[in-house]
Amino acid sequence: MIIPAMDLLDKAVVRLYKGDYNRPQFYDVSPLELVHGYKDAGADIIHVIDLEGARDADKRQLDVIATVVKQTNARFQVGGGIRSESDVQELLDIGVERVIIGSLAIKQPAVVSQWVKKFGKQHIVLALDVSIDVNGKKWLPTKGWKKQSGMRLEEILYMYDEIEHVLCTDIGRDGTLEGSNTDLYKELVKVYSSIKWMASGGIGGLDDISSVAKTGATGVIVGKALLNGIFTLEEAQACWRDA
Repeated sequence: MIIPAMDLLDKAVVRLYKGDYNRPQFYDVSPLELVHGYKDAGADIIHVIDLEGARDADKRQLDVIATVVKQTNARFQVGGGIRSESDVQELLDIGVERVIIGSLAIKQPAVVSQWVKKFGKQHIVLALDVSIDVNGKKWLPTKGWKKQSGMRLEEILYMYDEIEHVLCTDIGRDGTLEGSNTDLYKELVKVYSSIKWMASGGIGGLDDISSVAKTGATGVIVGKALLNGIFTLEEAQACWRDA
């Protein structure tokens, strides 16, 4: 499945390079226009990250997200700045289908595990962004990738009894268009076969789409390549189906 991405900063569509807020690329399209375009092109679910909220939870762009959700007939998974159970409830109440939990999933796994049980595993996505060192260890930074948690991917997964959706981003590839880390996703799908893995980071061409599809991942997040017009969503979907 191709999952088109929309990142929001200052209520505008943007992409960051390797998560760097000092290197934003703004796009001349409104959030509503972009979502309508993706929906019309056949997107099954749209991935939205509130970058303002991720940086400062007090500045969550809930008004923008609510407007887009209410004015389109699309399914959404949304993350950025989720700090409490009420934050999760708030997004579900406005019609978001899945809530993405990032830093908190690493810092407070017991709390997030309870949310999975309360809201249902179908409504929670763990966003585990990895920084892979020279020895191949998968470290998990937090706070918008600005702080090291000291935890590895395997350690965190062990703390969750039941989880359905995990989004894993290789932050060394994110926003680079340099290709996906397919070896990572092949390994994760093999070792954790009960999880529906979403790949993210580095998609720069249709060959990358095909490569991820062959890993066994359930879906791939595509942002910058679509926004930059490298290929269309329809082309990406066809490539995924044919892989």
